Amino acid sequence: MLRNGLEPWHLLIVAIVVIMLFGSKRLPEAARGLGKSMRILKSEAKAMKDDDTAGPATAPTAGTRPAE
Repeated sequence: MLRNGLEPWHLLIVAIVVIMLFGSKRLPEAARGLGKSMRILKSEAKAMKDDDTAGPATAPTAGTRPAE
């Protein structure tokens, strides 16, 4: 039954159902929101990766106090 996985007509049926549920006016708005969320997620993941590589070398240790 699931031997062939997803075929193109499966995706077509899913697309038709999504259009019927949400309507054609709300789909572009949803796509913009999804794109914006993906850009934010990507930038945050990059920032976390950069913090991990530079963090331990520049982070103060527990016994030191910041300059006043």
